[in-house]
Amino acid sequence: MAALSLSPRALYEDVAELLRQRIFSRDLEPGSWIDELKIAEAYGISRTPLREALKVLAAEGLVTMKVRRGAYVTEVSERDLSDVCHLLGLLESDAAGVVAATATDEQVAELQALHQELEAAAQAGMAGHDRFFEINEQFHTLLLVIANNRWRDQMVADLRKVMKLNRHNSLLKSGRIEESLQEHREVMAAIKARDASQAVQRMQNHFKSGLQAANNPAPQKA
Repeated sequence: MAALSLSPRALYEDVAELLRQRIFSRDLEPGSWIDELKIAEAYGISRTPLREALKVLAAEGLVTMKVRRGAYVTEVSERDLSDVCHLLGLLESDAAGVVAATATDEQVAELQALHQELEAAAQAGMAGHDRFFEINEQFHTLLLVIANNRWRDQMVADLRKVMKLNRHNSLLKSGRIEESLQEHREVMAAIKARDASQAVQRMQNHFKSGLQAANNPAPQKA
């Protein structure tokens, strides 16, 4: 592996992002020990910026530091998943209520356009699954942008990083894409009707359904 070609930002931030992406891609598996010496040599850096990067990832919940044992990729338990999903549901349902009450017609139209892309991806079947995941994330991100609360945005961003550690994507469960799409339709209907209380309730239901699917994942293919 070649030495890093660095951006102007701090070295440890570049290293943290590289490790973050390796964790999300499962190149570094949940529960695995992070070999600091090997990684430092591979990246052509000293262990000091690597350790600073690990502190950043530990603060995000992606890495767990164990006394006299080093750093490990965090393993997400069912309790962790439930707690994180609960908080995300509270934060994003609040955002949905804000959007229903305060968004401009143009902003609602932007959300509706993304929703239509979700519909198209779902209609494409297996060929559209990756696109569905991508647009789904864009929809939730746009909702937060419109709600315009940077503190909530930061909390959601950190919680979503932990969710990515979950081995089983709930959308992979048989029928879950169709269920998720229907839930999105209901959220959009409440937002377009400017019904904040319904938008809150329907987004909470969306997250509860996602958690139920995550706790009953699709069987792994051989």
